[in-house]
Amino acid sequence: MDQERLLRELSEFLRIPSVSTLPAHNQDCRAAAEWVAAELRRIGCHDVAFLGSDTHPVVWGQGPEVAGAPTLLIYGHYDVQPPDPLAEWTTPPFEPALRDGKLYARGSADDKGQVFCLLKAINSANPRVNFRFLIEGEEEYGSKVLFDLLKREPQRVRADAVLVADMSYVAPGWPAVYTTLRGLCYAEITLRTSKTDLHSGEYGGAAPNAHEELARLLGRLKGADGKINIPGFYSTVKRPSQSELAAWKKLPFNEKDFLKQRVQGKGLVGLKQYSVLERLWALPTFEIHGILGGFTGEGAKTVIPAEATAKVSMRLVPNQKLATVERQLAAAVQRGSPWFPRWRRRVPR
Repeated sequence: MDQERLLRELSEFLRIPSVSTLPAHNQDCRAAAEWVAAELRRIGCHDVAFLGSDTHPVVWGQGPEVAGAPTLLIYGHYDVQPPDPLAEWTTPPFEPALRDGKLYARGSADDKGQVFCLLKAINSANPRVNFRFLIEGEEEYGSKVLFDLLKREPQRVRADAVLVADMSYVAPGWPAVYTTLRGLCYAEITLRTSKTDLHSGEYGGAAPNAHEELARLLGRLKGADGKINIPGFYSTVKRPSQSELAAWKKLPFNEKDFLKQRVQGKGLVGLKQYSVLERLWALPTFEIHGILGGFTGEGAKTVIPAEATAKVSMRLVPNQKLATVERQLAAAVQRGSPWFPRWRRRVPR
């Protein structure tokens, strides 16, 4: 059966642990690129090449020329995010499993599943269009290889239309065409409170604790009400038009269903004076992704950490400029702590 064959082929793709952020998986990323290249050749691409990198190449494909037909550029990515924490997986992340009519695996919905569906749809329908493919391997790691490639060879993206299948439905049965996405500023904030870690039995109660001070700093950067307290951060934010807001209200969006089915938590957060869709689509954010420092291994170690680091990101909206936001964040970090804070820009992951 075609369904069994397609599931088998997709599962082969999903089993490749192409985690672009971890050097240990460099060869897995190359293997995923090889899989994509083989599929492009199978659907009739006469020009297939690996561009920009040996381990995380952009896979370029060019289909047969159709005289007078428009050109469609298809973008996607074969890399995936790290699967941690592994204990949260019902089945191993790189062992595809069918449950309740759904296929579970890392990459099944971002973006291997979509890339697979597009390739198979083109192979099945054989539409009269000139196809170009740019399938990259660093989308989850900042896309540096792709950006460098397109600076050198901008002609690669000459097309009448571009198709990117890497987003979600607005609601069940309501597919969407996305016209904009929020940008990203990713950074690490490190705070040092003393020269070395200290023993809590000897120094506790007097020595500063880097985790505590970092937590206070982060709390000053973003309040419990969801407001981002970085001076100037909201000054250039462009609000949606009245027509956009009116259109959003017509969408089949239910806040209770969103909380229960999508977020699966006890409540929503953010600036309450704005609707959930405005918070998701039109407002900038400040999120904490991880905090490092001190002792986190098995057992006990009563150390007062001398240094702690928070991995953070800000999603940016129209009129916000990355360089400006970086300067605003750096200034707010320096002003927000009396200790030894420093800020470092990181590649988005």
